[in-house]
Formats: sequence, structure tokens, C-alpha cells
Amino acid sequence: MIHEKLDKFKDGFLWGSASAAYQVEGAYDEDGKGPSIWDEFSEIPGKTYKNTNGKIAVDFYHRFKEDVALMKEMGLKAYRFSISWSRIYPKGRGEVNEKGLEFYDKLIDELIANDIKPIITIYHWDLPKALQDLYGGWESREIIDDFNNYCITLYKRYGDRVKYWVTMNEQNVFMLLGYKLGIHPPGVMDEKRMLKANHIASLANAKAIESFRKCVSNGMIGPSFALTPNYAHTCKPEDILARENAEDINCHWWLDVYCFGHYPSYAYSTYEKRGTAPEIEDGDLELLERGKPDFIGINYYRSETVEKNPLDGIGNFEKINTSGKKGTSEDYGMPGLFKTIKNPYLERTNWDWEIDPTGLRIGIRRLNSRYRLPILVTENGLGEFDKVEPGDIINDDYRINYIRDHILACKQSITDGVELLGYCTWSFTDLLSWLNGYRKRYGFVYVDRDEEGLRTLRRIKKKSFYWYKKVIETNGEEL
Repeated sequence: MIHEKLDKFKDGFLWGSASAAYQVEGAYDEDGKGPSIWDEFSEIPGKTYKNTNGKIAVDFYHRFKEDVALMKEMGLKAYRFSISWSRIYPKGRGEVNEKGLEFYDKLIDELIANDIKPIITIYHWDLPKALQDLYGGWESREIIDDFNNYCITLYKRYGDRVKYWVTMNEQNVFMLLGYKLGIHPPGVMDEKRMLKANHIASLANAKAIESFRKCVSNGMIGPSFALTPNYAHTCKPEDILARENAEDINCHWWLDVYCFGHYPSYAYSTYEKRGTAPEIEDGDLELLERGKPDFIGINYYRSETVEKNPLDGIGNFEKINTSGKKGTSEDYGMPGLFKTIKNPYLERTNWDWEIDPTGLRIGIRRLNSRYRLPILVTENGLGEFDKVEPGDIINDDYRINYIRDHILACKQSITDGVELLGYCTWSFTDLLSWLNGYRKRYGFVYVDRDEEGLRTLRRIKKKSFYWYKKVIETNGEEL
């Protein structure tokens, strides 16, 4: 619908930004922190771009007050950050690390003192290595109780000060990349193992939500999902069917479980026929039913276009662009179900991600119609090469244009009738990109470091910093 006039963002809208512990904190072995699976995986030659790792990252652990001061200067209303499980429980279970808890106490208090609402992400991919070694991490049901104990520890410590909580960041991504494509830890390439681990993670998510309601009053909790709306390549019925298949496999497989407590029937039947469907034990569906979220968090970067894929058609990704050389990624699919194809109407980033702000509006509306829950945009942003010009000038108009168009899509979605809680960019400062090193920059604040070394770690405000500051000041009226 084309609106004559757009609704305003409501008072109290969460204008925010987001990060993840492994990507910003550093201090990988300080103050009692135990190793995570990413600390180990990044040490394997060739697994990350130029073998980059998060040992120091952008040193947020030691510089958080400096960064929060910049957030205050910008006028940020919310900051979404993740807690490192192995900083709280170095072995994933057992003895709690008080120094780890104290660090997040200090961060939360600093944010609140500067009128910034903390949004906690409980799990953002950095599983304690000890649990992976002990019982195989997410492939064992033992992790449900360990994750729940970790969550309860956080609820009791921070629940009096933190209203908004994200259980897991992009379960659909860390399962796909870690257990089917093998390019994230634990490096498994097995669909059956992926779907088993994913089912266990969904149970852990539900258990964590159930415990939240016993521990935190007046709070809201939900998962964060990597949303990639699918379009049919043509109006051919077989392409329309391919889109339906892709939505069930890539979207509803997770969100139906979160919000309805059961799997979409077509997708489950498909995996049963492939011999890879997860085993559902007694009590599983009841737990999923009890652990429904208060909101849906979405991380949105791109849409995808799909078409019919024959039984002998293309399968998993053969090559993913981690270099920033446009045009080096390849299409993927599931034989007999769907395959991706480039959308001729959309531009792409240097990392081959479609730039599609309308896709955000489409995706939000689809979720709103299907699940009828409030939505929080937990990530959205542009990773690009940034150049520092003389005088510490960084003219990132491309980032401003990208975010402006996506904020406009949010405003259109609100006018469409969606309850949108807030919008968090990815990210506030530059940070370590999991497989792409440091040159894929997302932040409003440039961090002076690269793959070759730390350099000064100095913070430099980009042009987009001042632009987003104005957006927040006007509550989204000036874009």
C-alpha cells in the first residue's frame, strides 16, 4: 500500500545499536574467562579471513566507558550486547565466575547512567568449549539444563535493571553454518545432525523463556531470527511453489516452533522423507508450548529470490563471499525444492548481499500477519570498506542511504499496522566480522585496527554518526 501520510514512531521507540561479545570484547582469557568454541576455531589456519580472531577484537572489555560515552553523545536509546557464556561459567557449568558477572554489572550500570536501555542477548554463538568437548554441545540434551542454569544466573543478577532480553541470536544461522555447511564451529556437514542440534536448541530456548517468567517481572523476552524474505523469480506456478518451499524450510521451520510450539507440517514431512527429521520425545511439544516469546527479534540484511530446482539441481553453497569481491558468491538450493537466483531489480553490496529495504517491510508484515507478536529489529546495517581521509573524515554516505531507506521501511510497516518496538543498527563501532575480518565495517564509529594488527584502536566518528544522532533527536522525523 502507498500511504498518503506515514505514522510517527511512538514515544519510547528504541533507537539502538547492537554488538556481540566475541566480536567486540577481546580479553579472551582475562579475569577468569574460559575458552569458547570460537576461540578454538579461529586458531585453525584458513577458517577466518587472514586468520583473524577475537582475542582483542576492538577491546570493548577495557574501553566500554569510552564507547558508552560516544553512545551518549549520539543520543542512543538502547544498546543490545551479548554476554559471553564462558565469561560467566568458564566451563559452561559448575562454578560461576564473579569477575565475569561484575563486568556486565559495570556495563549495564554505565548504560543506565547514560539513559541507554540495555538489551541483553544471552547467547551469540560463543558456546563454552568445555561443553563442546564434554558432550558435543548442542547435539546433547544435557545442554538444556546447562543453558537454563546460565540463563537463571543472568536473570537473577540483572533482571532488576534489564527489561529486554534476547535468548539466542540467529539460531537459524549458527545451526546452518556450524552443522550443515561446516564453515562455523563445530565444523559439521550433516543435515541430520544439524536438525537434531537445532531441535535441542529450540527446547533450550523454550526452557529459558519459561524460566524468565519465573525470575523477571515486567520484562520481555524473545529470540532473534535472521530474516530473509523469499520472492518467486517469476509468476510461473512452479516458481511460486519454490517460494513457498523456501519460506517453510528457511523461515517457518524456526519461527513456527518459537511461536506456535510445533514444526510446519510440509517442512517436517520433507525432512522425514529425507531421513533427517529430528526425533521429538515425550514432553518436547509441551515445553515448546510453554516457552513462547513475548516478541520476535529480527536481523535483516537482504532478501532472496528463488525458482524451481530439479531433483538433480544445485545444493549447498559451494562458495560464500568473504573477501568483499563483488560477484564471487554462488547460488544455492535444495534439489527438488528451490534454488536461489540473482534478482535483476536489486543492487548488491560488495559482499553480494541484496540491498532491499522493501524486503524489510515485506518480511515484517508477513511475520505480523502470521504470528501477531510485537517485533524488534535487532540488527540491520551495511558492511562496507570505509576510507579515512585527512582530518579524520569518513564520508560513509552509502551507509546513511542504506539505513535511511530501511528506517523508512520500518515507518511504513508501522503505518501498515505492525507493532514495532525499536530498531537496532549493526553496529555501533566497527567490530570483528566472524569470517570477514575487520575490513567489512558496519559501525558509526571507525576503529583504527585491521587484519594485520591492532594499530591504535582509536575511535573516529563517521559522517553517519552525526546523521543517526539527528534521526534519534527527531524521533525519526528527519531522515
